[in-house]
Amino acid sequence: MKGLVVKNTGSWYLVKTNDGKLIECKIKGNFRIKGLRSTNPLAVGDRVSIVDTSDENAFITEIEDRKNYIARKPTNLSKQLHIIAANLDQAFLLVTLKSPVTNTVFMDRFLATAEAYRVPAHILINKIDIYNEEDKEYMDGLVNLYQTIGYPCTCLSAKTGEGIDQFRALLQDKISLLCGNSGVGKSTLINMIDPIYNAKTGFVSESHHKGMHTTTFSEMFELKNGGYLIDTPGIKGFGTIDMKTEEVGHYFPEIFAASKNCRFNNCTHTHEPNCAVLEAIQNNYISESRYTSYLSILNDEDEGKYRETS
Repeated sequence: MKGLVVKNTGSWYLVKTNDGKLIECKIKGNFRIKGLRSTNPLAVGDRVSIVDTSDENAFITEIEDRKNYIARKPTNLSKQLHIIAANLDQAFLLVTLKSPVTNTVFMDRFLATAEAYRVPAHILINKIDIYNEEDKEYMDGLVNLYQTIGYPCTCLSAKTGEGIDQFRALLQDKISLLCGNSGVGKSTLINMIDPIYNAKTGFVSESHHKGMHTTTFSEMFELKNGGYLIDTPGIKGFGTIDMKTEEVGHYFPEIFAASKNCRFNNCTHTHEPNCAVLEAIQNNYISESRYTSYLSILNDEDEGKYRETS
């Protein structure tokens, strides 16, 4: 029997079969994907084969090859990766400029990871209903920066509904991932798409201005107009996986484009003479914030570098 993993609780998986049934499953034996060291052998979005036994237990016996996936480095297991979701058509990064603040380093790490795993990424800026004029100027600057690089941006309010129709249209007939820090409004946004999903909403800590976790495990919601939306737990940091020094620049489109004019093929864009990337930064063709994010990934060997989000 074939099916789609729509929820992962860590100990069991909810699988939607091809004929529409929802079956709770466990993994049959020591299930590991060859050549992939991960904390979770299966993820939401995986297509699997299951066996339903006579004693009312169902087991996942096989996983189909993945089209792609999004993964991050867990904060406590640096040698392994944690797969957030698999077989994606697109990934949405939900960010906020206040309550809480989403750091651009976090944003750029997510975008670089999406590039590495070949998942088209789209930025959503939430809570526009609470922004003052200064906030909106900064928001316009962010939109201009990322759209110039090639990342579409949508500004919305999950509270008032502004921009929701535009977001809903982007989801149609696609398998989409929704990701972001705790407190940025993922669950509120999902409920705005359709209250039937009843995603748990949380609050932002007044003392730390950071979101409190409400979603514990990834879950896939089937959309009325076709497609699926995957909700993920709020992520504190986004550690990158196995990015070699000479490859990091490939995952920053504007840095990669400029690097073609560097003197050395293996230029790290940090100190080398005749570095076209450093020249582009000096001439404001590449933003300093993006370059700072690039450097932070180069320094990932220093444990804890990726944990900072605000």
